[in-house]
Amino acid sequence: MEKTPKSLRLQLGLFGRTNVGKSSFLNMVAGQDVSITSTVAGTTTDVVEKSMELLPLGPVVFLDTGGFDDLSQLSKLRIEKAKKVFARADVIVLIAESNFWGEYEDDILKTAKENKTPFIIVVNKIDLAEPKDDFLEKIKEKTDKFLLCSSLDLAKRDDYVNIFKQHLIDICPDDFLNPPSLIGDILPAGGLAVLIIPIDLEAPRGRLILPQVQTIRDALDNDACCLVVKEKEYAAALENLKRPPDIVVCDSQVVLKMAADTPKNVKCTTFSILFSRYKADLTDAAASAAVIDKLKSGDKVLIAEACSHHPIQDDIGRVKIPRWLRQYVGGDLQIDSCAGRDYPENLTDYKLVIHCGGCMLNRREILHRIGCAKNQGVPVTNYGVCISFVQGVLERVLEPFPAALDAFREEINKN
Repeated sequence: MEKTPKSLRLQLGLFGRTNVGKSSFLNMVAGQDVSITSTVAGTTTDVVEKSMELLPLGPVVFLDTGGFDDLSQLSKLRIEKAKKVFARADVIVLIAESNFWGEYEDDILKTAKENKTPFIIVVNKIDLAEPKDDFLEKIKEKTDKFLLCSSLDLAKRDDYVNIFKQHLIDICPDDFLNPPSLIGDILPAGGLAVLIIPIDLEAPRGRLILPQVQTIRDALDNDACCLVVKEKEYAAALENLKRPPDIVVCDSQVVLKMAADTPKNVKCTTFSILFSRYKADLTDAAASAAVIDKLKSGDKVLIAEACSHHPIQDDIGRVKIPRWLRQYVGGDLQIDSCAGRDYPENLTDYKLVIHCGGCMLNRREILHRIGCAKNQGVPVTNYGVCISFVQGVLERVLEPFPAALDAFREEINKN
């Protein structure tokens, strides 16, 4: 439970007025003090993230935000950070005080509905004021997923938490309860996937990076087999097999060698392309890659990376992709980069956004970023798609995904 990455957890955004009891509610659900509580308004100054196991849902992460009506000196920055939670929250939990409802609460629900995010209303502090009939009717008009509680009444904690969990189960997004397959749906039962995994200098010592681990687990969950090799041992591994593998998956940085060494009758792709399908929209990313063919010297491109690691000397996002793009275009592109949760609001100056696989972000946040770009008329492609395009093997690695391949061909033929 403790090792489950946040990107694979159900993300629950806690919203509400300053000092309404968000942190107390979080502490009650967690069964321990995970957030500082105080009668002083504005105690929560930043988004507090708390990962826990919430059975039967499994691993979740609560995003405890600062109050929206905070009038302190840092309120604007605090509110902006809180609003960014809407981009990643799978469920919104709105905390309100008994018998009090105003424009702040309405604004939060309005934003949740605009983002098509399900929500639960928690009426807190009922020990201080019993909810009146007209107030309850107002709540019921907004949703039937609500909870009346006192976060400090630990004697009733189990009752409150059980109701809360049942509401979560009722509204939990389908893609969390039934997540899309990463590779299992393109592997037959008993099939074989060969995974080419360079020893990445940016991976923690002694471990594989997350996309590789998730791919292995998804293949095993779907009753398939994995053969894991480094790129230099790949050709020898193929010779030792009694039959061809069902698919070969490689790190994007060695896609050219993988494509050259893989027999034409064997499907192949990259981890990043798998994640584009898993976390975003591979068909759109494939079509958007055709924009690379129209880039010219002076155009601006944004490289968006979900990780916030310290870049190494030959970093894929900051060094290799910019170099390959400039070589392909034959001119000096203006290339900006952002990392972690830093993502520009204004993208209109960019001809293209190239996003990483997004293994550190949940699917909702990736789709939110893509939506923001498309609303501004900016196409978004993916690291693996981009690298495969400039290396001249994109059609080869899109063969396992006919819809994406057709979308790319249709778009590139327009040029």
